Amino acid sequence: MFGRRKKPAAIPYDKRGKVPVIRCSICTGEQVAGFKDPVSGKFEELMLLRNDRDLSEFLQRYQVEENEIKREW
Repeated sequence: MFGRRKKPAAIPYDKRGKVPVIRCSICTGEQVAGFKDPVSGKFEELMLLRNDRDLSEFLQRYQVEENEIKREW
């Protein structure tokens, strides 16, 4: 009842149609993780990254390797 929350299951994404991206603001340093469609350039914002723990949660939740992620400024 008042115990631990269940961890959400891994959410699959279309690896052929979307690229994992972290958008970084030069002014504020804010980082947002999501997926970008390489054809249309549309960015789907999923998580605000405040620290390394948020990044590791994003990697685990969407089953993405850190070397797959591209950074945009």
